[in-house]
Parts: sequence; structure tokens; C-alpha cells
Amino acid sequence: MKSMRIRECGVANSWMISTIGLIILTLAVGSVAVWAYINYNDQKANVDTKVAEAVAEAKKEQADDDEAKFAEREKEPNREFVGPDDYGRLTFSYPKTWSVYVAEDNSSRGGTYEAYLNPITVPPVSDKQQYALRITIESQSYDEVIENYQDLVTDGKLSSSSVSANDQTGARFDGNFTDDIRGSAVIFKIRDKTLTLQTDADTFKPDFDALITTIKFNQ
Repeated sequence: MKSMRIRECGVANSWMISTIGLIILTLAVGSVAVWAYINYNDQKANVDTKVAEAVAEAKKEQADDDEAKFAEREKEPNREFVGPDDYGRLTFSYPKTWSVYVAEDNSSRGGTYEAYLNPITVPPVSDKQQYALRITIESQSYDEVIENYQDLVTDGKLSSSSVSANDQTGARFDGNFTDDIRGSAVIFKIRDKTLTLQTDADTFKPDFDALITTIKFNQ
């Protein structure tokens, strides 16, 4: 009887150990499954978020690209600017989306000619206002006009180089003209006058560079 009770006790202990082991294993597997499920959801959420962000970024880039292309198409075909005959009849091509405002025309009396070009509308004339293009034809000599920029070149605010248009060589300046104006200017001698074309922002530089290649005037 004693040996039978020992065997029965051993069987019970083995069954209990097996049951406990099975429970522990089940709990472990369950925990792993829960962890895997949670991790999967987190990873899926991260992937979905990244995909959504990538799609949104791609759409924005496409929209920006389409808008830029549309803006460039809207500039074509170009219009032709024609200056006063008494001052060499300056001509050049400019985007059709730009407006022209002649602020001063004393060409018939040998005075200064000033004009401003800007997309859509031309703001009130101001030294601090940025314009797509400023045009000045004045009686001041070419050398005197160039000299006006030398201090800015010396200070490193402007860089200088030569430029050609209409078979004529002129001077070009790029950089900070004032605290409010950063752009480019080209200067040419027309007869006894001096022509200055200036853009006031790097935004307009591609149009400015294209415009320069179309400059013509009578010497």
C-alpha cells in the first residue's frame, strides 16, 4: 500500500509539474504573441505614417513643380521693351507677365530716364522696394557710374565682372547693393549717356540673365 501511495504521489507530482509547465509555456507563447501583435501594429503604423508622409511630400513636390512650370509658361511669349529714340532706342525682351512703369522721361531735354518692371504690378517707387528690373539712362559718365560701386566692391559686398551685349562690353555687379537690395546690375555706355539695368532680388536672376542677352541699342 505504501509503495502504491508513493507511485500515485509521483504520478500526481509529474502531472502537476507538466500542467504547470504547460501553463507557463502557454503564458510565454501568449506573451510573445501579444508582444508580436503590438510590435506589428506599431511597425505598421510607422510604415503607414511614413508612406502617407512620402505620398504627401511627393504630391507637394509635383504641385510645386507644376506651379513653377505654369509660371514659366505664363511668361511666354516675351514682350519687347522700347526706350526713347533720343537715348539710343534701347530694346530687350522681357516676360509678358511683367508690367512697365516709366517714372521719369526727360530724354527730350537730355535729362534722366527711369523705368521699372515687375510681375503683375509695379509698386510705388522707393529705394528700399525690390523690383524685377530697374532701368536708368542718365547723363553721368560711364566711368563715374562705375566708380559709384567701387566702395561696395572693396568691402566685398559686390563682385564685379565684364558683360557683353549688342557687341558692346560693359560692367556687371552682383551681390548686396543695400541692406534691402541683393541682386545684379549691368552698365553700358550709350552715346554720351550711361545705361544701368538692375534686378533687386536673386529670384529674378534667371529672367535678368535671359533679358541681358536680348539687349540692343543704337550707338
